[in-house]
Amino acid sequence: MAELVQEFNDYRERMNERILGADNLVLKRLFNLDTNTYQDGALSAKTKEMLGLVASMVLRCDDCIKYHLGKCHELGVTTPEMFEIFAVANIVGGTIVIPHTRRAVEYWEALMAG
Repeated sequence: MAELVQEFNDYRERMNERILGADNLVLKRLFNLDTNTYQDGALSAKTKEMLGLVASMVLRCDDCIKYHLGKCHELGVTTPEMFEIFAVANIVGGTIVIPHTRRAVEYWEALMAG
């Protein structure tokens, strides 16, 4: 299962380097804005990552879901908290989110396995 996480992280890093290496000012600013949005502020970084995860699940973006799952894991989100996040995403997004929840659970288990 660890290879699932490693493969995603390697691909994301490689492609981000290519995107940022194109030296496009708009893309660089967008990436910077995204990074700064998830910093501690009035809301903690952990809360913001959980919000990002719900939004990603509702929007059905599997890459975004994996990214936010990884950040949530780094920030100490517990498995019971994660299943509450999944519940909120499914209530907001409807049953179309269920397949994404299945993949999210698989990825979360891979993260937890280390």
